[in-house]
Amino acid sequence: MTAMTTGNTSRADANRRRILDVALTELLRDPDASMDQIARAAGVVRRTVYGHFPSREALISTLVDEAVEALTDADTRAREAVTDPAEAVARSVLAIWEIADRYRLLVALAQRTVTVQGIRERLAPLREATIRLLRQGLDDGVFSSPLPAPALAYVHEQMLFAVMEAVNDGLLAAQEAGRSATVAVLTAAGVPASTATALVARVSE
Repeated sequence: MTAMTTGNTSRADANRRRILDVALTELLRDPDASMDQIARAAGVVRRTVYGHFPSREALISTLVDEAVEALTDADTRAREAVTDPAEAVARSVLAIWEIADRYRLLVALAQRTVTVQGIRERLAPLREATIRLLRQGLDDGVFSSPLPAPALAYVHEQMLFAVMEAVNDGLLAAQEAGRSATVAVLTAAGVPASTATALVARVSE
């Protein structure tokens, strides 16, 4: 590969990264932002944006993929070397929420463009890890629920989306949402509210 080719590739990669970063900012500010708006904000012509992403849906889909990858990585890091299922859930939700908060408007947007089913499919690996953790907690008696682990994982996932929507609608302060969501998830798994609150306070320090 020649130096010129390498330079062109690097410039193209840099342009693509800038378009994605700017698109995230613009879509969080205005969920109806057009490709023209994104191009102007990125300081490129519309043709450059379409050269990387053939449609607005493709651009949003790429952002959703990146968000899901970041969520999965955060979950993995948060649970590393944690043996108590309740603490693992608490650390996981808190870590995920830091990223989910940034993407909460994008998630709402993706539900219209990628479809809810598309998001669920992307979240499958993360959900499987959650199911294993919940199953361990149920088997150990740490959690108590009439629901089996797969159904409980689904409830937890929907709770997080619901809390995001509550923040979007101004029903819950963003700075309180992470801890509140974590306590809510733990109590849904049968952990007493006082125990869940104390645990979340401890792992948040």
